Amino acid sequence: MEITISQNRVEQLKLYSQLLNKDISTILDEALEEYFFKIEKEIQEKNLENENMLTNLSYNEFWDGVDI
Repeated sequence: MEITISQNRVEQLKLYSQLLNKDISTILDEALEEYFFKIEKEIQEKNLENENMLTNLSYNEFWDGVDI
């Protein structure tokens, strides 16, 4: 695996590493964890929207004629 990071990001990583007293690997791991969590949430929300698009009946239309 080859990863390229801009010089600006490298400087930011060094700065935050000192400020937070964390090693750069930990900062990157935490950042990726948050990123993946955010992306998974967006994917789930999009899937839910797609499921909702499959149901085009209103609440009343759906339950019309159902006796409980």
